[in-house]
Amino acid sequence: MAKSINEATPSEWDAVRTKNTIEPVDAWDLNKHVDPINHPAHYNNGEIETIDYIVDVLGKHEAMAYCQGNIIKYTGSRLWAKGKPIQDAKKAVWYLNKMIELMEETKGETW
Repeated sequence: MAKSINEATPSEWDAVRTKNTIEPVDAWDLNKHVDPINHPAHYNNGEIETIDYIVDVLGKHEAMAYCQGNIIKYTGSRLWAKGKPIQDAKKAVWYLNKMIELMEETKGETW
């Protein structure tokens, strides 16, 4: 009969942990294998925040729409479905604050 997980000895846990440990990868090696779809270079290099990159590429007005979309995402059905409603509500607040910041910069003008 197989052991239950609760019956494993410390040495058995150590053996499993050691066997399943992933060696750290040098960041330099990661940059050699950049996947432009799933792992774009701007996520791996540089010092720009993703939201700043979005504002730079889309412009302030389109970035406001992006923020509004994320507010809807984090306060919609996801809020209760993903098991982290407080975290998702805080993310919605973060995007709302960013949207307000962009609105202030554009003086509330629409496109």
